[in-house]
Parts: sequence; C-alpha cells; structure tokens
Amino acid sequence: MSENNRISAGTLDALVAAGLDPAGVVRLIVAAVEEDLAGGVDVTSVATVPYDQRSAMDLVNRVPGVIAGVPVVAAVFEYVGGEGVDVAAICQDGTATAADSVLMQIAGDTRSLLTAERTALNVFGHLSGIATLTAAWVAAVAGTDAVIRDTRKTQPGLRALEKYAVRCGGGMNHRMSLSDAALVKDNHVAAAGGVGRAFAKVRQQFPGVPVEVEVDTLDQLGEVLAAGADLVLLDNFTVAETAQAVQLTAGRAKLEASGGLSLDNAAEVAATGVDYLAVGALTHSAAVLDIGADLSPLGPDEESRFAMGVR
Repeated sequence: MSENNRISAGTLDALVAAGLDPAGVVRLIVAAVEEDLAGGVDVTSVATVPYDQRSAMDLVNRVPGVIAGVPVVAAVFEYVGGEGVDVAAICQDGTATAADSVLMQIAGDTRSLLTAERTALNVFGHLSGIATLTAAWVAAVAGTDAVIRDTRKTQPGLRALEKYAVRCGGGMNHRMSLSDAALVKDNHVAAAGGVGRAFAKVRQQFPGVPVEVEVDTLDQLGEVLAAGADLVLLDNFTVAETAQAVQLTAGRAKLEASGGLSLDNAAEVAATGVDYLAVGALTHSAAVLDIGADLSPLGPDEESRFAMGVR
C-alpha cells in the first residue's frame, strides 16, 4: 500500500480544503515516523501491548488555546495504523478551546496509536501554539484596520504547515517563497547602489510581481514612493516615525511595520494607520500548546461508543 493510499479520502480532502498539499504532508509524516523508528520497531509498545489489543485515544489540551493541525494529525494516525484506525475531530481548526477539551478521538490497534502518538502531538502542539500566539496578536490590534502577517522565519520543511497555522489564528500570510513577490531589503539596496535603483531593477525584470521595499528612514520612504513601490516595509521605525510615514504616504502604497514589535506595543503601532504588522515571532518563537494523549483500551462491546469518521 502506498503512503497516499494509507490516508483516507476524507482526510486527503480536508488537507486540500486547508490549502495544504497532501503529498507534501505525507512526505513530512513519512520522514517523521521513519526518524522515530530509525529502521526498527517501537520496542516498548511491541513488548508491553498485545498485538490484537484495540484502544481509544483522546487528544486533550491541558491549557486554553486555538487549535490547528487536525487533518495533519488525522493523517499521522492513519499512516501509521492504516485502515484499522478511525479518527473523529471534536474541535475544528481555528477553534478557541478551553483547557481540558477533547480535541480529537482516535480508535485503532493500541500499538499503532502509541507509535503515532509523539509525531502527532509534536505536530498538533506546534501548529496550535502558532495559532494561539497569532490569535493573541490579532486580538491586540482589534479595533484597527491593521492585519497581522507572518514572515519567512519558518522551520525548514514546515513552512506550509506553519503558515497554515497562522491562518487558523486569524493572521495573514506574507509570501510563501522568494518567487511569489519581491522584498527589497537593505542588502539588496547595498548591492544595487540605492533603494530607488533596487526597486527599479526588480520592476524592470519582473514587471508582474508585487514589490515590497524595506526602508530605514523617512527619506528612503519618499524615494520609493516616488518610484512607485506597491508596499513599503518600515524597518524598526518608532511609533512616532510610523505615524509620520502614514501621513507622508497618504494612501499611495501599503505600509508594513516590522521590527521592535511586541504584544505590548502592537495596538499603539496599529493605531498609526499602517496596513500590516510583520511578526516573525508567530513562527519562530511560538510556545508549543500543551496537548496530551489519554489512552483507554477498548473491549469488543465498547467500539460502538465512538462515532468515528467514515473512510
């Protein structure tokens, strides 16, 4: 059975609906499980669990948080357990949950559930932590028109999942890759010989690509506005300088604040009228949401207690 065929049609559809590439998710799961087994078997589970024992596993958050990663977690259990595993999502991605909420229920052979447990919890806790932190930033700027955006400060191989988690928390994704849009930063400016020249070179060679330009001063802002930049990143501007930049721009371009941002000053920065707050911390510093797995063996007469998903 191929890797993709181990995943139910419903889970594959859910991954697509989430804007995720099922093949990419499966590759990540295969790599994670192979890393955990290292070419062997789960020696603890094989030694302690009868091969024909079946169990139910509840995934429960120990603290409040916003959930992200449900279809990915379902794919983990299905990949490890095959057709003998059934998964039910109790909470949907993007849901703000209280502590001790049952998020998902899984039924399957006990060995498979225990083998998949750590990979599933690693993914679930990490993505839910990002969604939870993003939701806190979104709440901090509520009442303004500013939007919270992520950056490319993601873990290698996890960008699509981490940016999905940002969306679950109510944030917006910036570019997914270097080819999506141009972002002219200080090193590009140095290489090109000036901020205006750098912008002009990108616009000339890639006329259909959105161009964002990073500026360090109000003088540079005036230069790129005159050149016709679509979006300007205000790098480490003070709140007062950000307010001046908004007035100077007067709607001619979108403005994104970056650097020196925190949950404590987010509302003040957003109130200046900038369009976006770029927050790298969403993906590089989010704490893992504490999610645990509670196992209970199932007898033959107990299987019907669980309204599991249909393959």
